[in-house]
Amino acid sequence: MGRLTEAVKHLIILNVIFFAATAFLGANLGEWLALYFPKNEHFGFWQFVSHMFMHGGFMHILFNMYALWAFGSPLEQMWGRNKFIFFYFSAGIGAGLIYTAVNYFQFNNVYNELISIGMQSSDIKSLLEFGRYNSDILERIPENRLSEIYQIYNTPAVGASGAIYGVLVAFGMTFPNAKLALIFLPVPISAKYFIPVLIGLDLFSGVTGFSIFGGGIAHFAHVGGALIGFIMMKYWQKTQFNNNRWN
Repeated sequence: MGRLTEAVKHLIILNVIFFAATAFLGANLGEWLALYFPKNEHFGFWQFVSHMFMHGGFMHILFNMYALWAFGSPLEQMWGRNKFIFFYFSAGIGAGLIYTAVNYFQFNNVYNELISIGMQSSDIKSLLEFGRYNSDILERIPENRLSEIYQIYNTPAVGASGAIYGVLVAFGMTFPNAKLALIFLPVPISAKYFIPVLIGLDLFSGVTGFSIFGGGIAHFAHVGGALIGFIMMKYWQKTQFNNNRWN
């Protein structure tokens, strides 16, 4: 965790530019660049890339950019600029794809449940687009299930966190004995223990819906980025590709 490397520097600059542009242009830019559920009218395939440059607030971008500098710079120094960029975008795009796949699974489960109790497609559309439904249906399906499908349909994912989690995994596999600490857990812990626990907490939160980090977090995007990062690192180690630099 030393000097700011070239690719990391430019990624941070781009993220700050997009963050500032969103502050000035507001929801219009967010609707175009955030990652929406594919059935939503605002969805576009470019969002699997563009959502990585969008952030939900100052603390969101601050933590992500700090992690990008702290964990990305050592990897770029070792791999070279082009190899790091390839890894970063692969993890970020993979995170978006896995997050969307999980959302599809959850969405279809609730959708089929609504159909099975006799809810018409037009009524489901009204629920998805406007949040309106006949309260009598609550006798047959819990309100949290209706909220779940509404949130999946309408809430976009933003942030570089998926790519960052891939970088975290790569850092942990490359520097397993590096000491890391969280603000609420200031005791230094080796990366080989710290990072799996962090990912495990995200997986737990994604499955149970209970999050110690607060609401509005795309936990499966974090897990997806970590998974893609792990697969790439294992493949590179197996093929000795990890020893090659791309400048």
